Amino acid sequence: MQDTPLHIVHYPHPTLRHKSKPVKRVDGELARTIQEMCRLMYASGGIGLAANQVNLPLRLFVVNLAAKPDEGEELVFINPVITRPKGNEESEEGCLSFPELWGPVKRPKQVTVNAFNLKGEEIIAEITGMLARVVQHETDHLDGVLFPDRMSATATAQVQPLLEEFELAFNNRHRTGEIPGDEKIAARLAEWEKRYC
Repeated sequence: MQDTPLHIVHYPHPTLRHKSKPVKRVDGELARTIQEMCRLMYASGGIGLAANQVNLPLRLFVVNLAAKPDEGEELVFINPVITRPKGNEESEEGCLSFPELWGPVKRPKQVTVNAFNLKGEEIIAEITGMLARVVQHETDHLDGVLFPDRMSATATAQVQPLLEEFELAFNNRHRTGEIPGDEKIAARLAEWEKRYC
């Protein structure tokens, strides 16, 4: 079903604001798609990547805090749910859909995550530190929430010029047809949802 090779989309691509639907089935193609997401994450030096970021409407993301395929632990979270937040901590975040943009974000220090892995096994874990932050960041993606949305008004004002550059670049690529029109993007998302959600 893959009509075009997977690639990471940049703000303000409409799929980044799409609320993902739960995955109801995993087949060989979806497993290969998830492997390709990991490859793209490593190639970009990232530690997390959500399906929205590769223009897919599915409720899943991948994480590896080591950012390298032969190091750390490669984790797949399908249909994640976050509960029991504890504490509060501010730290700088970045995102592969916002290259070169960083900003301070407050998040709970500890959360419980429930999800399924690629084998269909349930994951229930209390997580803290960087893993908790990344899981919250990627789960936000699945809800159409982007990390600048969680920054303070002052911090957002500081990065506004860069956000406007992203918007200008996107609009230019949209206008020239390098990025498909909204109807075509919506049709592609609907096709994936019909198959997996």
